[in-house]
Amino acid sequence: MRGNSKFFAVVYMRAFFAVVCLLFFNIGYVNASELNDALRATYVACVGIDDELSDLKKMAGINTAVTAVGTAAGAGATIVGIVKANKDAKAKEKFDNYMNSKPVQVMNKNSVDAFFAAWEKYEWGQGDAAEFQKLRKQSKTLGNWRTGLIAGNAATNIAGAIIAGNNKVDKDLKTQINDCKVAVNNLKNATFQARISGEDISEANEIIAVCGEYDYIDSDVSKINGKAKGAFVSSVVGAATGVAGTVTSAIANSEKVRKDETVNTKTGEDWQAEKNWNTAANVLAGTSTVASGVATVFNAMQISAIKKVADVASKCTGVLK
Repeated sequence: MRGNSKFFAVVYMRAFFAVVCLLFFNIGYVNASELNDALRATYVACVGIDDELSDLKKMAGINTAVTAVGTAAGAGATIVGIVKANKDAKAKEKFDNYMNSKPVQVMNKNSVDAFFAAWEKYEWGQGDAAEFQKLRKQSKTLGNWRTGLIAGNAATNIAGAIIAGNNKVDKDLKTQINDCKVAVNNLKNATFQARISGEDISEANEIIAVCGEYDYIDSDVSKINGKAKGAFVSSVVGAATGVAGTVTSAIANSEKVRKDETVNTKTGEDWQAEKNWNTAANVLAGTSTVASGVATVFNAMQISAIKKVADVASKCTGVLK
């Protein structure tokens, strides 16, 4: 009887030992399986973010160049407009000099006709007529340049607004970044369990260290869209003032306003009206230039924000691959 008891005791001990070994084996297997699943989930969630951000960075760079060109065009239009205003002022001075040379006494019809015939033939004294004609031709040319430059500025602002309006972290990319952060957190938990069972967690720890940096760039992700909005608004303002400036400049340089073909009948009010049109065109050119400059700054700041996020994404993708 005692012999049977020893036999059953040995059997029970061996059975217990087998169960314990099996239990630990299963725990280790489960932990290893969970770790591998967490690694795969992290790869799926995190890989590809860097490609999306690379595209955003590329477009922000293009938009910076576009708005910079627009700023230069607007600045050129403003400078040309100022030079044109100076030419017009000098031409008006020549015109006034001639008109003031008209005799004070009452003139008969023949005298009046002769006076304006001299004007039309640019025969009046001291080279003023030739200088007047030269100044008006230069003014016309400068007016055309200004119109073209403002039109170029308007076009770049329109393009800048389109690019900025689309160059944002969209809902899908935000979701992918958040999914990556969740996957990394799950990987942390799986790594903790795997450590207990003695699994090799060196790879997982490296991924956690690198991809875990997503937790510290939330503000930079928000800045990407914030700067895009700033660039968009600035470009819209620049586009509106640029289009208005183009139309205004074209009107200011039209024959209807300049009246070069009938300058002998041009009144003081006509000269002032021409000046007002040109002043308005110059102001609009300057406003559009400032808007383009602001958009350029926002685009440059967006590049900086994208770069910070892209650096994390690139490193994360690198360690996962």
